Amino acid sequence: MALKFEFASKASRVLQFAGALGISLVALSFSNASKSDEAKSSAAAADPTVLRVCAAAKELPYSADDESGFENKIAKALAEGIGRKVQFVWSEKPAIYAVRDQLDKNLCDVIIGTDTSDERVLTSKPYYRAAYVFIQRKDSPLKIDSFDSPDILKAHPIGFVQGTPAETMITKLDLYNDNINYVSSLTNFKDKRNSYTRIPPERMVGEVSSQKSELAIGFAPEVARYVKADPSLKLTVIPDNNVRDDGMRVPFHFDQSFAVRKDDKDLMASINTALPTVQKKIDEILKDEGIPFEAPQPPT
Repeated sequence: MALKFEFASKASRVLQFAGALGISLVALSFSNASKSDEAKSSAAAADPTVLRVCAAAKELPYSADDESGFENKIAKALAEGIGRKVQFVWSEKPAIYAVRDQLDKNLCDVIIGTDTSDERVLTSKPYYRAAYVFIQRKDSPLKIDSFDSPDILKAHPIGFVQGTPAETMITKLDLYNDNINYVSSLTNFKDKRNSYTRIPPERMVGEVSSQKSELAIGFAPEVARYVKADPSLKLTVIPDNNVRDDGMRVPFHFDQSFAVRKDDKDLMASINTALPTVQKKIDEILKDEGIPFEAPQPPT
């Protein structure tokens, strides 16, 4: 929505010489388009043969409106498993807003790839466990397979995403100040205040490939597609045994589930019932994507 407001504001400045009527017509076109999308989604909500999937229109490798994201493929497998036809409800916003701006507003019914522990929603039994990974060139002389590897102190610069477990460990190793300027450059120093700023995963991976960076740390589902496509690169799963300076555990492996509204227990029951029959197909999608994954942890 923020992007639409920004565009509308720019359009208003361009059209101000056309008069108030022109501006009103532009505003009306935005309103009609929004109402049309909501009407289609509402109609589908009443159809028990349709599975409305919350989906980001431009967030590869997860999701895209050409349905090329691996989570789009998982959504289709899930819909088939519960005997419904998938309908993607696209949003121009990043997927981090899907619960607030799509699911909670009843514009769609299920989110693909949510942390099993997400308390905002009702989550399914996990269908895979994903890890953070190190990304290096295969010909790198640095041997790095954990944060305890001595060679990690020699890597420069290191790409990572702020606010993730990687930042915590980079800070523990006293490497944050040496690398934060480089990390900021990966978003062209875009101001992060009051906005979500994503480092394009293909850019972070590409920096390693082009030897502009000696090491990158990313979430495997986000970077695996780009590593797989580049024969000069390798990824190494980061062990899940990391702790902060104060001894508190820093998780690097996360179970992934489907998410629905907390009161949508019937749909959740259908999803959990179908999971054993669609798990093999999901595993095939993950393998084709190049994502290293493991079985989810049993509940504690």
